[in-house]
Order: sequence, then structure tokens, then C-alpha cells
Amino acid sequence: MKKLFTTAAASLLVMSAANAQTNWKVDASHSKLGFSVTHMMVSETEGKFKIYEGTVSSKSDMDFTDANINFSADVNSINTEDEKRDGHLKSPDFFDAAQFPKMTFKSTSMKANPKAGKTAYTLTGDLTMHGVTKKVTFTAIGASKVVKDPYGNLKNGFKVIGTVNRKDFGLTWNAALEAGGVAVSEEVKIDLNIELNKA
Repeated sequence: MKKLFTTAAASLLVMSAANAQTNWKVDASHSKLGFSVTHMMVSETEGKFKIYEGTVSSKSDMDFTDANINFSADVNSINTEDEKRDGHLKSPDFFDAAQFPKMTFKSTSMKANPKAGKTAYTLTGDLTMHGVTKKVTFTAIGASKVVKDPYGNLKNGFKVIGTVNRKDFGLTWNAALEAGGVAVSEEVKIDLNIELNKA
């Protein structure tokens, strides 16, 4: 009986170790949630969301395979360095921030992508924006190591890049140009720099 108990206890310890997770929280003061679109067919206009939060659970400090990621951003915090344009983006022509004040992302898959780098992953998840949820895929490139800041916080980080089509989420406003083309591209480039604090 004692041997059976010892074996069962050892099995539980092994299972607990296998299922152990490392928890992280997004350090918004050292991160950037950025995007850009092509404007008037000739240049790029950049913007960002200033208020956001997120949590991540990974297998270990450096292994983010199948990490559990939950992220949300305050649509009213959009900032393109132009108040008039920001107001238009918050209006029903685009995000309709009054009705849909939050944008969220929840991961469904995160797999190593060695073609993109030693610490790179293909990140797939459900993005909800303007009341519409669509599956999206990004490339996430992690830091080469975990570091400790002067305050004792363990840090990791990712650069996340990709594109989404805003029309897929019902953001369809545009204006045709006399010379051909449109004022704002449908494709939106995503450029995130995410710093994580180990919980």
C-alpha cells in the first residue's frame, strides 16, 4: 500500500511539472500596439492604441508553444497624432467606439516557426473588432533570453507582425480618388512590440 501511495504521489508530481505554466503580464509602459495603412495610394499613415492590457501563460520562460494569450485594447485610445482623424476613426464610419469600445485577441495556436528565426512562432487566434470575430495569423518573434530589470522583474518580449483586412471586420468606409484607387487601404499592417513581466 505504501509503495502504491509513493508511486501515485510521484506520478502526480510528474504530471504537475508537465502541466506547470509560466504566467506573464503585458508591461504597457514599455510596449507598443501599432498599425499602419496606405494613404492616398502614396504613403503610410501610422497609429497606435495607447490603452491596452494582456496576459500570457507559457510552458516555460522561453517556450511559448501553445501559449495562452488574452489581449484587449481600448478603441477610444486610438492615436494617429491628428485629433480630427482620430475622431473620424472612432465614429460609425470606422470603429464605432461608442458601440464597440473594446478590441480583443485570444490565441488558439502558437507553433514554432524556425524559418522566421530561432525564437519565432506562428501565432493564430480570434480577433474581435467592431463586433466581428475573425481568425487571424501573425508572426511572433521572441527575445533571445529572459532578463531581470533593476527592480527584480523578469522580462521577456515579442515583436508581432502581420496584416488584417479591415473590411473583414465591417470597417468599410473609403473614398474613391479621381486618378484611381482609394483614400485608405483595406489592408492594415500590424506592428506590435510587447514587453512581458513574469508574474
